[in-house]
Amino acid sequence: MTLLQDGALTAAFDGASAAYDRLVGANPGYHRQLRRSARRLALPDGGEGLRVLDLGCGTGASTAALLAAAPRAEITAVDASAGMLERAAAKTWPENVTFAHTPAEDLERAGVRGPFDAVFAAYLVRNLTDPDGVLTGVRRLLRPGGRLAVHEYALSGARRHRLVWTAVCRSVIIPAGSLGPGGPGLYRHLWRSVLEFDTAPELAQRLTAAGFDLVRTVPVPVPGWEYGILHTLLARAPRRAGYET
Repeated sequence: MTLLQDGALTAAFDGASAAYDRLVGANPGYHRQLRRSARRLALPDGGEGLRVLDLGCGTGASTAALLAAAPRAEITAVDASAGMLERAAAKTWPENVTFAHTPAEDLERAGVRGPFDAVFAAYLVRNLTDPDGVLTGVRRLLRPGGRLAVHEYALSGARRHRLVWTAVCRSVIIPAGSLGPGGPGLYRHLWRSVLEFDTAPELAQRLTAAGFDLVRTVPVPVPGWEYGILHTLLARAPRRAGYET
């Protein structure tokens, strides 16, 4: 199948938004894993005085993870899908959390401007039409030394993990998604997007090419099928001034 992109992908997320929380909630570790990746940003003092960007916030699960890790930070959460963002913004949030409707490629037009001290991108990068351009833009939004955490389904490269991912998608994720109002299209895209995008080592190389340093990949320590499939990638914007490549 052809992967969904741009407006078609946004429309698919809009259509699935009403049932999205219920579907991801069926994965008992989903929220715990997001919180673990957000904590790996290691923001000091509960984020006091820091600005954090939640890039691709969906229905707010990643925003809640950031808030748990850095409750005193100023958190800006953005998403391209109006339907997903409406679900996120309708939840109860403290005053230090704000939302903006914008794709990751067009943050400035929506008034989302740096510098940020940290960026969290969960389940986003493989869905971008121009991931390299967005990652370079993210690096420029960060203060020198600012931190990035990418929480992503990125296969290890081992054949067994490809087989496990396909088996889980075909037997659980796509059938469950088919029961929702958006139908199976988004979840078929999810399956193929992981297979056709970077492995975790390749994604680390992509971050380095976008100008980040101290890039490292951490398998999320989960039992069961997600091991070797779900990873956290951590990186830092260079501390040297004037880095503009």
